[in-house]
Amino acid sequence: MTKGLKIGIAVAIVAGLGAAAFVAKKKGENKAATVKVEAVEARDLVASVTASGQVRPRTKVDVSADITGKIIRLSVKEGDLVTKGQFLLQIDPQQYEAALQRSQAALASAKAQLAQASANFIQAKRNYDRSAEIKKSTPTLLSDEQLEQLRTQVEVNQALSDAAKFSVEQSEAAVRDSRFALSRTTILAPMSGRVTRLNVENGETAIQGTLNKDAATLLTISDLSILETKIKVDETDVSRIKLGDSAVVQIDAFPDTTFIGRVVRIANSSVKAAGTTTQATDQAVDYEVVVQLVNAPQETRPDFSATAKVITDVRNRVLSIPIIALTVREDSAIANGDTAQAPAGRKAATKQVGKRDVEGVFVVNAGNTVSFRAVKVGIAGDRYFEVLGGLKAGDRIVAGTYQAIRELHEGATVKEEVAADSTRNKGKKA
Repeated sequence: MTKGLKIGIAVAIVAGLGAAAFVAKKKGENKAATVKVEAVEARDLVASVTASGQVRPRTKVDVSADITGKIIRLSVKEGDLVTKGQFLLQIDPQQYEAALQRSQAALASAKAQLAQASANFIQAKRNYDRSAEIKKSTPTLLSDEQLEQLRTQVEVNQALSDAAKFSVEQSEAAVRDSRFALSRTTILAPMSGRVTRLNVENGETAIQGTLNKDAATLLTISDLSILETKIKVDETDVSRIKLGDSAVVQIDAFPDTTFIGRVVRIANSSVKAAGTTTQATDQAVDYEVVVQLVNAPQETRPDFSATAKVITDVRNRVLSIPIIALTVREDSAIANGDTAQAPAGRKAATKQVGKRDVEGVFVVNAGNTVSFRAVKVGIAGDRYFEVLGGLKAGDRIVAGTYQAIRELHEGATVKEEVAADSTRNKGKKA
């Protein structure tokens, strides 16, 4: 076999392999992808924000002591209903009764000193007035020095009398303080409600509330007639919530029942996690939203775990597409040009300086080929987006799977997946 013949055979083999690879590639490109196809239809859409929290009464009071002492009488137990002004407990009053007696005795002594000082002042003033009259009528009987001494005695006694008055006022204030401290030994209910927490027993020592609030709390009274759920909402969602928005609340203790609620308060500042600082930028930012329950059962207790679904918007009978169908592709109209639109009458720059992605769906055309179409969407329901533009009712679009949509390209051939149950639920809320 000649050298030229060998070269020719090798070239033919290489060409054959290349042709085979080209054919295989074309077959792979033309192979139809199996996808889910769904028509664009009108549906009722409900946009919502879901967050979890705990049930709490709108009004509750942590009862603590203003004084320190041993509890000698406790008349309530946890779960009791109480009315405003009802007796709750008694702190040993002995030392406070003794303090009141001491202050009362000091007041009596101060009043006696005032009476004596007032009498001395009156006597000194009378002596001076008589001497002044004598000096006026008979100047030789009294010297100027004697008259000056009498006037000094009047001024001294007046000062002593004023000091005694101030001492009486001080003693009266001490009596009021002692009487107030004694009254604090009897603790009454500040509001009507239910005792939802009782932290003390008879014989324990109550400490002053200003020293340690948590340790000083004796009991908690809650008004369970109005219950709320405080939820934490992400910063990306809180702007969609408005006061008065309705909500559907699921309480874990009642798994088979949902409750109606309404947004009554939205925090103006974020919730700071324990130990974080304002400089931390990688922390999730949440805001507290309070949902008032409308029809909570009587068995509901504070701190029950709950999940609230706040309804932020509703659309009735609007065109919609499955959320999974919406994808992002490069905008071919500006892929080779500037991201900014060229002014009228001027040619856009030919140098590529950036790309812009657009949202859209793949529409199934005749012959089972697909084309990408930009779509403008509105609110999002649980499974569907509202369509504001780009599609019309009856358009068939690729609605799954996620992997198939990600790999689709313009002009690709698809094959519709045969569903086990071909029935469709039309007109339901999504």
